[in-house]
Amino acid sequence: MVRTNLGPAIEASDPREGMEAALAAFDAEFRTGLFYEYNHRMLNNFFTMGGTRILQQDLVLQQTELSKRAATGTQMFLRGNLIYDANNAIANRFPFTYDTILETELRHPLLQGSGTDFNRIAGPRGTPGNFNGVMIARLNTDVSLIDFRLAVRDLLSNVTNAYWDLYFAYRDLHAKIEARNRSLETWRAVYGMMESGQPGGEAEREAQFREQFYRFDEEVKNALTGRLVDRTSVFNGSSGGTFRGEGGVHVAERRLRMILGLDINDGRLIRPSSEPSLAPISYEWSSLIATSIAAREELKRQRIQVRRRELELVASRNFLLPRFDVVGRFRTRGLGQYWAASSETDPNDPADQVFGNSSLDNLFGGGFHEYMVGGELSMPVGFRQAHAAVRNAQLLLARERAVLDEQQRQIHHDLSNAVADVYRAYEILQITFNSRLAAKTQVEILRDKLQQRLPVNLDQLIDAERRYCDADARYHRALVEYAIAQKNVEFEKGTLLEYSHVVLAEHQDACGASLAAFSTTTSPMLEMVDDDPFMTPIPVPPEPSPPLHQPE
Repeated sequence: MVRTNLGPAIEASDPREGMEAALAAFDAEFRTGLFYEYNHRMLNNFFTMGGTRILQQDLVLQQTELSKRAATGTQMFLRGNLIYDANNAIANRFPFTYDTILETELRHPLLQGSGTDFNRIAGPRGTPGNFNGVMIARLNTDVSLIDFRLAVRDLLSNVTNAYWDLYFAYRDLHAKIEARNRSLETWRAVYGMMESGQPGGEAEREAQFREQFYRFDEEVKNALTGRLVDRTSVFNGSSGGTFRGEGGVHVAERRLRMILGLDINDGRLIRPSSEPSLAPISYEWSSLIATSIAAREELKRQRIQVRRRELELVASRNFLLPRFDVVGRFRTRGLGQYWAASSETDPNDPADQVFGNSSLDNLFGGGFHEYMVGGELSMPVGFRQAHAAVRNAQLLLARERAVLDEQQRQIHHDLSNAVADVYRAYEILQITFNSRLAAKTQVEILRDKLQQRLPVNLDQLIDAERRYCDADARYHRALVEYAIAQKNVEFEKGTLLEYSHVVLAEHQDACGASLAAFSTTTSPMLEMVDDDPFMTPIPVPPEPSPPLHQPE
């Protein structure tokens, strides 16, 4: 799966499980409706139906409501209704009336669904095993941020691995070019001895040195162009990457370009400009362990999973309670022939003086109030689903805790291997340096004897040139392994970003989405070269005769 800095923003803006979706459940909601009815019906009761047996009615209903849910689970409603009723009932005081109703309602859960903790974990629409509260959504975003940090960490580790792969490829190529050049000079010397008839210039000797030259030339071509083999990468033998160093210059350079996002071919070559450190390093084990436990992103991620399961268990236990809500409603209403203007009234009827007011006047000044209080209880018999949800949450929590413990053990193991590899690599670096120095000394002594026309064991010279080439490659391999081993300790500690001077930050974009970004203050370790001396092979014709003569 490809990770980008858009991952946290995508997670946070998910309309199903994101933070904004979870917060939207507590947004105020406005709704309104307008309905018209025409009724024409026969009635059975003459008196209760207003003195008519055939009702004709025009009815208009306008309803408006504003509702809001609080974090405690309380639901609040503010409603307004306007009813226009015109009918032919002969007992009506007016042929048409406006009935205005304004009411507020409050519903608060006392058991299931009550409290800010539950509503922020499960959300107001949560069900057993299905939680989408704001706290869960935030944890999901935190996991996405950690996944991005892990991707950046792996990228940095692979950039470092590719850098040292390329460094070794150059050094290995250089060693093979020197071995080929020395082999060519030796071949020319033996060829001259063969032409002059000197001892040691036998034809089989000349063929032997010729074969060695072409073998070194083959190795130069492979070291320059490279072969498509496994590269040094994270989790190839070790978490940070175990050094491979088999690709060759061109292959390693293209791999580094690929990781860095550079053009694969632009007519230039990348050369590493920083050398690996030769200083010995020692570590304090208890400090390493404490740092790795606190800083490793995998452990942070798993701790978030444990925290999520703990919150889900809290929410699941809430569903074991019955649903008991207390409900309160207060309503005021006004009835009049006109909605805003007063109508004509009978001065001899005191009640008519009030009734003739406008609907709004009666609403706010008529004193017609209604209220209701009560409670509502609902519960499933047996709570089977709730008990299953609690048991499932307990099992998930136990699993996440077990995974966390195992991850800590694995990190201890990997950190121990990384530290041991640093000490091993430094010891091998010292050994290969001395081996390289001894092999170089032997080659120089034998070549001096050959140039002075002193007796030389040519088999020994061939073997010495090969061993010096191998010793040179082993030394630089040990040098690179030491550099990668130091990086792998920082990888296992969880401090590779700090070690590479990379800073990650979370910010909001123009749309309010959470974005992750990173920057680095690390000095550049690369340079572009148009003409590399390592890249210029010496001219060697296919036939050995003309250029193999000793110069006059």
